[in-house]
Amino acid sequence: MILENHMHFILQSDNLSKDIQHLKFFTAKKIINFLQQKNIKTILEQLAFYKKSHKNQTHYQLWQEGCHPKIISTVGMMRQKIQYIHDNPVKRGYVDLSEHWRYSSYRNYFDTGFEVVFDGVEIVVW
Repeated sequence: MILENHMHFILQSDNLSKDIQHLKFFTAKKIINFLQQKNIKTILEQLAFYKKSHKNQTHYQLWQEGCHPKIISTVGMMRQKIQYIHDNPVKRGYVDLSEHWRYSSYRNYFDTGFEVVFDGVEIVVW
């Protein structure tokens, strides 16, 4: 789920912190390069203004430091997290229905049903 100021993911990784760090590095580099190529000064100035002072290797900061992963330990929790993610743009008032949010995986789960294997248990999300 992508929103204007944050994203939600359900991920599995042997080293989640490292993989999220790589994702942030890669996407920040690509987005900043795009903004520079298109000479989009307003956004670049904002990214420079909000850069943390201890960040010496870059002029811009796209991502907030850190992340807030939650361990999904039950099938019920998996369903709840998927529902929470899909309801986010509705609760923020951007769309009336979850399936209307363009940057959502909602349709992958709910149009035809979607199966997820969680801790060896198959979950059909509906």
